Amino acid sequence: MRALITGGAGFIGSHLAERILQAGGEVLLLDNFSTGSTENVGHLKKYDRMKFFVGAVEDRALLAELVDQSDIIFHLAAAVGVRLIVESPVRTIQTNVAGTHFVLEAAAQKRKLVFLASSSEVYGKNANVPLDEDADLVLGPTTKGRWSYAASKAVDEFLALAYWKEKRLPVIVGRFFNTVGPRQTERYGMVVPTLIGQALAGLPLTVFGSGKQSRCFCDVQDCVQAILGLSHTVRAVGQVINVGSDQETTIEGLAELIRERTASSSPIRHIPYERAYPPGFEDVHRRVPSLEKLERLTGFRPRIALTDTIDRVARFVAGKEEMRLATATQ
Repeated sequence: MRALITGGAGFIGSHLAERILQAGGEVLLLDNFSTGSTENVGHLKKYDRMKFFVGAVEDRALLAELVDQSDIIFHLAAAVGVRLIVESPVRTIQTNVAGTHFVLEAAAQKRKLVFLASSSEVYGKNANVPLDEDADLVLGPTTKGRWSYAASKAVDEFLALAYWKEKRLPVIVGRFFNTVGPRQTERYGMVVPTLIGQALAGLPLTVFGSGKQSRCFCDVQDCVQAILGLSHTVRAVGQVINVGSDQETTIEGLAELIRERTASSSPIRHIPYERAYPPGFEDVHRRVPSLEKLERLTGFRPRIALTDTIDRVARFVAGKEEMRLATATQ
């Protein structure tokens, strides 16, 4: 298998590339480094079955060439992180909608299978958990930019499914629920690396709002396993499938668990939303996926415990800090 991974130098993309290469496949990585990093894929340079291309999916000539060389396209390139989305809504919408359109258009020319990475954000404020793939999407008003990401990913899904229905382009849509693991950056408000970094540095662990809002965190290794399982499942074509863990934890509980796993004495500090985000920011109280469809199609269900993920991320963050200090003293 020769796979094209857009956003290949990103968090999930780099882990997906690593797994494919370890299995003997070939990988073409495309990334413009807007949120990805060379550090994520530096260790993959040892594989002569990997080729890296610096560029964006908006470069339609380059994209067409790479699609032509590939057997499957994993489209992971997107604007990510709540903070980036709130601060750069234009970039969010353009990157997600236009980028996905160009990928689908190029893939349709050659009838190549596309796995599209979507997000649990599309469910919006729907509180009827666990959320199954046919649940209603309940978004806030257009006057609140916080919902622009959810809307753009919903459009991506509509577009992908339209290509399947109208042009018979094989597509699979995976809705990711809070994927976490090593290489995830804290720069864009990702809660797990942020809290772990604070705990290891002895800083207060910042929890927005009451901390009673809950999420389900899926280890990136489980996420990659689900992606690959779906990509090899013919019955998944033309389908939307939740990808994540269904083990729920509050953000306050997450902070406590991180303090425990890192043996940190850092206090937990609650910060009101109005101090962290622009006026009118809305959060979602609960978001829990139904995984019945994923398990029915692939026989797989994410199983890595959150404690194990936290331990791996903590080792990764500590290792990066040690390297930074060593470099600074040279």
